[in-house]
Amino acid sequence: MQKNIQYGPVVFRDKAADFAFLTRSTRSSANTVEWEDGHTYPVVDVDISSASHPFYTGNARVVDTAGRVERFQRRYQRG
Repeated sequence: MQKNIQYGPVVFRDKAADFAFLTRSTRSSANTVEWEDGHTYPVVDVDISSASHPFYTGNARVVDTAGRVERFQRRYQRG
């Protein structure tokens, strides 16, 4: 087991959805942000969160799969 693990408050920020939340984590960062309570916390930028994930929002992203399927069929067709 590792020793000297730092567990403290961290802000996770989803820039795509303009959403942030404060929680406790072992993750740390050199970047900081001033939170609503006036204190400064380390901030970790994430690519996706519950505010931007299609499962939680109910908004599916449209992905162009037609080209992928056609390429697959051409590549692996019999003959």
